Amino acid sequence: MTHKNLISLHGGHSGEFCSHAQDDLEDILLRYMDLGFTRVGITEHIPPGREDFLYPDERKLGLTAADLEKRFEAYFQTIRGLQKKYASRIRIFAGMETETYTGYAAHVKSLIRRFKPDYLVGSVHHVDDVCFDYCREDYDRMVSLCGSHEALYQRYFDLQQDMILSLKPFVVGHFDLIRIFDPDYEKRLAVPTVREKILRNLKLIKSLGLVLDFNLRPLKRGEKEPYLTASIRKTAREMGIPLVPGDDSHGVAEAGGHVEKAIAMLTAEGFATDWPDPVFITGNE
Repeated sequence: MTHKNLISLHGGHSGEFCSHAQDDLEDILLRYMDLGFTRVGITEHIPPGREDFLYPDERKLGLTAADLEKRFEAYFQTIRGLQKKYASRIRIFAGMETETYTGYAAHVKSLIRRFKPDYLVGSVHHVDDVCFDYCREDYDRMVSLCGSHEALYQRYFDLQQDMILSLKPFVVGHFDLIRIFDPDYEKRLAVPTVREKILRNLKLIKSLGLVLDFNLRPLKRGEKEPYLTASIRKTAREMGIPLVPGDDSHGVAEAGGHVEKAIAMLTAEGFATDWPDPVFITGNE
């Protein structure tokens, strides 16, 4: 990689602090440095506010919400130390990735007051308190409960709007994640009622001065394009909304994955690549 402004603002999940990741956080950061990254945002998942919202891998390990809160505390202690240790080599931003389920806003704001992150990645992984992106079975169940793919998409983008208004995250994570298990997502995203909500949310992101996560994890899975899909990227570019690479890495081997390709894609599509540093936006405490 030779780009002078290598960056990832959504990733760095580590086996130390995430049950579905691998490797120590320090080793992941060393990998970013070896690759020539100048800035990196680490965005561990927030702990759940209650037991209902543990992920299946966490339940399998016998973890509790209290365990995950302690682990999250250890994450912030660790990353603050690593920021100081490697300050001369790389700028490390201590972030956290939010969830969106019942009671999330008060819970996230409590975590913000306690840990004072450098910035937020605002993500939606749940619709009506069901995690839709963990497995195909849960996704299909949500389609059934909502009545159609289009209804699920609409519900997702409404929840996303609520999250953006409530938290004002500097990075809006994997904007169109709702398409994860839908091979016909291009058709769904073009449905007028869905498209209307997409445009509404993009206008909100623009008005608040937020950035979009150009999330590269689909490329790791062999899919044809990242989040965002091409049609939404085009609209974001026309609106002047920045897209910032996020490798969504979950271990040393994934750190920096596909970022060079992402930079080439964004450059070819006319996006600026002089990305801003992440900041914490006041008013969401």
